[in-house]
Amino acid sequence: MSRANPRPEFDRLLRTGPFADALREAIKARGLSLDRLRDHLHARGVSITSATLSYWQSGRSRPERRDSVLGLRHLEQLLEVPPGALIALLGPPRARGKWTGRADGLPEIGRFWPDRGRIDAAVSDVDTRWDERLTRISQHDVVTVGPGREELAIRSRQVLRAEADGPDRWVVIMHIDEHDRPLPALRSLRGCRPGRSVHRPEDGLLVVELLFERPLARGETVLTEHTLVNRRPCPEATNYERKFRLPVREYVLEIRFSPKALPVRCRRYSELDGHPAESSEVLPGNGSVHGVALNFGPGCYGFDWDWDE
Repeated sequence: MSRANPRPEFDRLLRTGPFADALREAIKARGLSLDRLRDHLHARGVSITSATLSYWQSGRSRPERRDSVLGLRHLEQLLEVPPGALIALLGPPRARGKWTGRADGLPEIGRFWPDRGRIDAAVSDVDTRWDERLTRISQHDVVTVGPGREELAIRSRQVLRAEADGPDRWVVIMHIDEHDRPLPALRSLRGCRPGRSVHRPEDGLLVVELLFERPLARGETVLTEHTLVNRRPCPEATNYERKFRLPVREYVLEIRFSPKALPVRCRRYSELDGHPAESSEVLPGNGSVHGVALNFGPGCYGFDWDWDE
């Protein structure tokens, strides 16, 4: 007979996840240590270590191999949760290994980056399994350039829609060209909070999970805002580009220059996957330029500019 659970949030976690939180609460409710759970599993012929259980409940990893998922069925019995409750929270499996292509025709995450291998290695340490289940409704980036021609900050606002039950995060990938400068700091502003992050200053790469306030139901939308703030000495601003692995319905990009530092030339450009790049010269009006792209991607969209000597 299953025991009554005194934790009011437990039933909700079993329905909506995320997996790590539900597993952690199930272990607490059962009152068994990780070592005791390991011993019980071993008595059933299931080889899962205490360290693995710890990784699963902290979100550092999750069961993906067939034998791990089979072991999770035994773990559900030991934790006295409904059969299949934890397994259902795993969602679709994550891709493994170095991506060279996808059977479903979608571009891989590193497709539009100069060094795909480094991007793939960085994102392998975070959870990207929901990326394809989130439709990009609207995204808006604002880049602020200071009086010393330095890139001060990038503020991003986006509206996403879930195409399945369960999406609970969005992954931000930031690359700076000058690898001898410090990586920016991320500040969540609305609808999200930072999760796991990967800092690779030697590659100029920052990868951060933005965790939603709760998992989304299919058809539900979420509005998030965050800012990437550069640490001093800030890099010189010469360009900004957003890479789109999947299409976005509306993308707005603004570059706001200090009145004390205006570029002499500014160019807006875009490149759709499989098509030649397009570009056009633009003039900063009131110290800023902006571009709007509708139903854009996969591809790249951005601005670059030149300073007076």
